[in-house]
Amino acid sequence: MAEELLNVYPDKTIRIMFQDEAGFGRISKPKYCWCTKDVRAEVPCHHIREYKYAYGAVEPQTGENFFLVMPYCDTNNMNVFLKNLSKEYKEDIILLVCDGAIWHKSKTLKIPQNIKITHIPPYTPEMNPIEQIWKQIRQMGFKNEVFRTLNEVVDRLCDTINLLTKDMVKSITRREWIESIF
Repeated sequence: MAEELLNVYPDKTIRIMFQDEAGFGRISKPKYCWCTKDVRAEVPCHHIREYKYAYGAVEPQTGENFFLVMPYCDTNNMNVFLKNLSKEYKEDIILLVCDGAIWHKSKTLKIPQNIKITHIPPYTPEMNPIEQIWKQIRQMGFKNEVFRTLNEVVDRLCDTINLLTKDMVKSITRREWIESIF
């Protein structure tokens, strides 16, 4: 498909971006931590289940990335994400690789003209390198901490996303098979 896009749009930059969503919220998922020998580590936790969702798209070849924090994972929020992604790269054509989430295939999905969507095969999250970005964000900003409000979670999420550099995104997401597409 990338080769076809190069033929159809010879004067445009073609970007292969991988898209996904991840939930961040006020639920405890204890992480490993160090403590002295013969002492049991104390890790704060709570049983509140409130979430916001980070929608993201990354380009492994360049490290370009785009993220939005949204209230839900559904078609309406995906439409907002696509509209903003399209505006951010309005001069380019984006081949957006998504998983099989129902809102990625919805009949009411509004796909901007400069975005072409393709899907990875079912049950193959390893083919979507943005999955590793979510792990990196969790490692950098969400370790054994209880957040008093969902706004605190969103603030931390935004701060952590802003720490991602293009070089970091490239080093985490580059795959030989992706580079062979062009």
